[in-house]
Amino acid sequence: MQPVVELKARIVQIRNIEKGDSVGYGGTWSARRPTRLAIVAAGYADGYFRAGSSNDGTRGAEVIVAGKRCPVAGRISMDLMAIDVTDLDKSAVRRGHMVTLIGEGITVDELAHHFGTIGYEVLTSLGPRYARIYKGGAAAEPAAAASEPAPVIPA
Repeated sequence: MQPVVELKARIVQIRNIEKGDSVGYGGTWSARRPTRLAIVAAGYADGYFRAGSSNDGTRGAEVIVAGKRCPVAGRISMDLMAIDVTDLDKSAVRRGHMVTLIGEGITVDELAHHFGTIGYEVLTSLGPRYARIYKGGAAAEPAAAASEPAPVIPA
């Protein structure tokens, strides 16, 4: 079986913080070293559960940035999340680049584990702000083609 869902979101800002600075609501995650963060435009309003957050005692979910796994830093907010990209080459991470939330080795079930739920709930929670791109399969019926295409998660 092959994965049928890939979920990506855009980096909207790069921030550098000092050792000891806190990140996210409540400041529950603190930088243990000078840290470079990628601020990503996805959050719990998009179906990326707050349970994927991290704090000083618990590692949260991970995303793929420039082909490497990077951890969530702090709490997932409604529209944004911070990702620790300190260990990546600076030229590999820029505003406008896409990060992978599901795909490239991060499975729906892995994400569900971080969220404390099941994969089906993760998929059905993905919000309407994600652009859906259907790849492959049979062509749409002519009547459906005249109206707006049904949203389907990218393959």
